[in-house]
Amino acid sequence: MKKVLIVDDELDVTDLFAGMLSNHFKVIKAFSGEEALAKIEVDKPDLILLDILMPEMDGWKVLS
Repeated sequence: MKKVLIVDDELDVTDLFAGMLSNHFKVIKAFSGEEALAKIEVDKPDLILLDILMPEMDGWKVLS
């Protein structure tokens, strides 16, 4: 099963996307840029849905 990493600092947003995708993908959640980078190393997702506006490490920093 393909894996999707959802990265957003708002729990409601990650839950919304996870609810829509969980029947077709293994969903992994991260709530900060730092957590996302750690999960990328371990889980090797096929797709990342990345929030750009997050505190501390924003989505642009994660992307780079």
